[in-house]
Amino acid sequence: MLSILGQADRRAGFCDGLSRRGFLQIGGAALGGLALPQILALEAKAGIRQSHKAIINIYLPGGPPHLDMWDLKPDAPAEIRGEFRPAKSNVPGMEICELFPRMSKMMDKFAIVRSLCDSDGDHDGYQCMTGRKSRERGPSGGWPSAGAWVSRLAGPVDRAVPPNMALMYRTGNRTWGEPYTAGFLGPNHNPFNVVGRKAREKADQMVLKGITLERLRDRDGLRKSLDRFRREMDVAARMESIDAYTEQALGILTDSKLGDALDLSKEDPKILERYGKSDENFQRDGAPRMIENFCIARRLVEAGARYVALNYSRWDWHGGDGMNFPSSRIEFPMLDAGLSALVSDLHERGLDKDVVIVVWGEFGRTPKINNMNSRDHWPKANACVLAGGGLRTGQVIGSTNRYAEEPKTRPVKFQEVFATLYHTMGLDAHRDRIFDGGGTPRYPVDSGIEPIGELI
Repeated sequence: MLSILGQADRRAGFCDGLSRRGFLQIGGAALGGLALPQILALEAKAGIRQSHKAIINIYLPGGPPHLDMWDLKPDAPAEIRGEFRPAKSNVPGMEICELFPRMSKMMDKFAIVRSLCDSDGDHDGYQCMTGRKSRERGPSGGWPSAGAWVSRLAGPVDRAVPPNMALMYRTGNRTWGEPYTAGFLGPNHNPFNVVGRKAREKADQMVLKGITLERLRDRDGLRKSLDRFRREMDVAARMESIDAYTEQALGILTDSKLGDALDLSKEDPKILERYGKSDENFQRDGAPRMIENFCIARRLVEAGARYVALNYSRWDWHGGDGMNFPSSRIEFPMLDAGLSALVSDLHERGLDKDVVIVVWGEFGRTPKINNMNSRDHWPKANACVLAGGGLRTGQVIGSTNRYAEEPKTRPVKFQEVFATLYHTMGLDAHRDRIFDGGGTPRYPVDSGIEPIGELI
């Protein structure tokens, strides 16, 4: 994983305190990795050159309670149905939790998959980032994240904005803060992470105005540093040339587009107000409630990002504190405000056909409430919410049995969701093969996995 925010080094000679090593990591690993003719050919083939398609992947670390949010069972016994009631929406028969009033008024712009059936069961964002199970045997080099596939197959829109972006905070539970790497696709397609260890730590600390272009053109110095970078990453064979790295670095340095996208002071205050106020405190071993990052994700997409992954808050509430329902009363309204604002933004800006959103966690929660008034891990049933991307929204895909224990109709796998996301990008997940480190041809999803037909 690539992070542009590291420990400041005032001895490095850069006025912003970023070390030369840190800079080279920015300039090197953020590179799209394809020659311009290849990028243009791929985009023309996929039909995505004129319409900048993008994915926003919102990960809720810890396993949000599917049947308290999107799949309520009001007729079930009290120990299953919980404390909340379903609320009607603007789509007849499509009901969600009463603590999502804003979304309820615009459910015609959302789709709910209630029948995710293959959650891994581990406290790990790996499946939400790759579509794969963490214990699945991977190819030589490892499975790429979804953002890496998008970076490789779609390429960059703008040399100043890497295609694969992340707003993933480093969390106490490490696996909740990982956007995961490009695997066998190589570090050129690794996520470009633009948040630091503190909630408000963003690209202000990576603005490289103090680095002169003359210093960048110090070919001998660059070459030596890049040689060290090659050895550390063990990917020398994947790096096409020093010139390519320098070009990407110069693009980021000499264009303010990325910095501007991350600067919320440039956002219309009335628009930003819709999202609500963030809570900068990290939620125990999870992420902070930085709801404003939903707005930043939209701004990054507008600036040229193809894919943005973010982690939001902490959703593991079944411990000794028994916080499932008290926490829900805090978390649900904030998520309601953030998602409704983001989707409204996309529609108002004419981006609803081009930008797709997915919201999910690593597994669902037990139908039966435990003796601490909370719900435990439950991989047998899970749910996700989708919006935008030109999808057929205003509908529910699949159903669970009467206690939300397992899918009853239309079971859906994580890879099917990713196939759907790739489809909205204009990418055929079975067309463009890439060879892994062992020479085996690989595709973004497995053979036989197709997009969710009801949505496209």
